[in-house]
Amino acid sequence: MDKAQWRYRKTQIRGAEMSHVLPSCFADAVHTRKRVSGLTHSFYRYPARFSPLFVRAVIESFTRSGEMVFDPFMGGGTTLVEASALGRRAVGTDINSLSVFVSKVKTTVLNTRDLTEVRAWGNGVVQNMNLRQKTPRDSEWIQRGYQRNISGKNTWPIRKLLEMSLATLDLLSTEHQRRFARCVLLRTAQWALDCRKNIPPAALFRKQFGAYVEEMIVGAKAFSEAVGRGESNRAVCLHRSAAGIEKERIFEAVGSPRLILTSPPYPGVHVLYHRWQIQGRRETPAPYWIAGSLDGDGASFYTFGDRKERGLEGYFESAFAAFSSVARISNEKTAIVQMIAFSDPSWQLPAYLKTMERAGLVEARMSVMSNAHDSRLWRDVPNRKFYADRKGATMSSREVVLFHRLA
Repeated sequence: MDKAQWRYRKTQIRGAEMSHVLPSCFADAVHTRKRVSGLTHSFYRYPARFSPLFVRAVIESFTRSGEMVFDPFMGGGTTLVEASALGRRAVGTDINSLSVFVSKVKTTVLNTRDLTEVRAWGNGVVQNMNLRQKTPRDSEWIQRGYQRNISGKNTWPIRKLLEMSLATLDLLSTEHQRRFARCVLLRTAQWALDCRKNIPPAALFRKQFGAYVEEMIVGAKAFSEAVGRGESNRAVCLHRSAAGIEKERIFEAVGSPRLILTSPPYPGVHVLYHRWQIQGRRETPAPYWIAGSLDGDGASFYTFGDRKERGLEGYFESAFAAFSSVARISNEKTAIVQMIAFSDPSWQLPAYLKTMERAGLVEARMSVMSNAHDSRLWRDVPNRKFYADRKGATMSSREVVLFHRLA
């Protein structure tokens, strides 16, 4: 980002002034269509991911080195990765154990020895991937249903290669290394199984796994070099709801975040945060098995409620609880930036903004950055795809950036 091009802007918050710096290319970062890449961002395709370019632009605009950035719905950890790489304190929460697993892996600093051991492990796995080899089955995971819909005629070879590879994790020295190895398998399995009509053969899975090992080692090295070795640079990933977050000790010790940057669940939008879809609409919780983390909740748990509920009352009450806690950890200097989409923005956006007001947060209109009649900044997401049979220009493929402050 060219800092020489930055322009100072002044924004009104319903009569109260807020002054800060926004880069002139901020809008370009919002509308970018570049693929998510760089550092550790490509480790896993978590649904509704932020663009790292957008996240970096927001963090550089609203914070300085050493200040705290908090994401109450951290998802795939994009906010935490960028905040850590930019020298900020990064804290995130999520109710999804898969999100916490992925975010921890993406924000873990690995040294040369770690990466060397992972590379040696990966090379060994590639050489020993053989479907004729006897592999022990994990009966506990099977009985709990975590291998559901991945043992069919076309998918059982992928399942067996995964079992074979997971059985070798004890060859690695540390838990950091084992989590990284699981994430490589998770990424390869997602590539092979999720929303695919044609499942790749074992030989192609083996080749892709080897390529991901090398690619992810490069990303982990780049992230570790950007973050450095200081303990204060370590991201904190908490497996919990944002509601009640004010009780966490980290906010007592460090104080209020300078920036809260997040993408909350989308009202009325069907998003599979916790399942993969196998050759159509058949769902599997296999990613939790691969990550070694449990999941016992349905889709509505991860999306603030049933998307078909009349008036989405459950959604808005959950959002109110979460953002009330966000307001409690904020102060007059805290900026709250959200990117969100709606299944029907005509009534859901006003209801959402009213919920923010109830929680103690007031909207800031960025008129100098707006591209719509409502003085807000909207973006279209190319090829948005939340489940197997619908993608492209749906209502949820249009997102809005919302700015709030403590009332």
